[in-house]
Parts: sequence; C-alpha cells; structure tokens
Amino acid sequence: MTDGDIRIEPLREEDIPALVALARDTWMKHYTSIITLAQIEYMLAQRYSRDVILGQLLEPGIWWDKLSLDGELAAFAQYEWGKVPGTIKIDKLYARHDLRGRGMGSTLLRHIEQEARARSCSRLLLQVNKSNASAIGAYCKNGFEVIESAIFDIGNGFVMDDFIMAKQLPALGD
Repeated sequence: MTDGDIRIEPLREEDIPALVALARDTWMKHYTSIITLAQIEYMLAQRYSRDVILGQLLEPGIWWDKLSLDGELAAFAQYEWGKVPGTIKIDKLYARHDLRGRGMGSTLLRHIEQEARARSCSRLLLQVNKSNASAIGAYCKNGFEVIESAIFDIGNGFVMDDFIMAKQLPALGD
C-alpha cells in the first residue's frame, strides 16, 4: 500500500467534479484499448454526469465512497443493493491511473466487504469487461471468481461484453 494518509469516506456533493475528472482520465487512459472512444464517451455521459451522481447520492441503497490519499481523491467506488437479497453489487471501482497497482482498489474492496457484512449481505457481485485483464486479475487476487459471461445492450448500438464475478463473504466475526 502507498505510504500516506489514507481515508475512505462517503462521497459529498462538492467531491463530484473531482470524481468526474478522475473517471474521465481513468477511462481515457485505460479503456481506449478495450472499447471505442465513442462508447467511452457514451458511458461517461450515462454514468458520470453531476446530476446522475447527485441523484444516486440521495438514493437509499446506493453508496458512493471516496478514497483520499493525503487529502486528494485517489480512488472511488459505487455499490448498491443487488437484485438478489443478501447481495451487494459493486458497480464502479476505479483508482487514479498513476496509482494503479498500489493497493487502492484492494483497500476499497475490503471496505465494501465490511459495509456489506454490516448490512447482513453474504455475497458481492460485479461486472468486468472480458478484455480488462488487469481488473480481472485484481478481482481474482481479492477472492472473486467468474460465475457467468454476459452481453448487455446499453443503448446507442453499444454493448458491454462482461464477466460477472462473485465473492462469498464470511459472516461478521468469522
């Protein structure tokens, strides 16, 4: 893990511009070799507008957390109740591109696991692009396994060709 003061806190409205900038930078540096620029722009507009994030911050059952390193946004996660009772779906988890490989994502995953167990959930689910080998490897390293392959139509002629991954969580105290 990176040396420095690391804090995980709920995202606040005033954090949204920095989060949107981090998401754009990460997607532009990482996903251009996986999906088209047109799909990146479409997905960023769909998922990372101020209004979308602000709406989700007000929605019960959807959580946004930020990981700060020495007071600066370094990573973030968004997770929510899963469709199946007892599950939490991790919808977004990104670290600043220049900090990748330094444990930020794993730290956020452990935080989400604690939050899930505190909400009596026993399973985490997530989707990851089948061509995103570095993320798949990181999730496997953190105890996730591929349980399904699926293609999701996200509109505008675009699809997400993903693996669905899961992790069983021990009960609190185990």
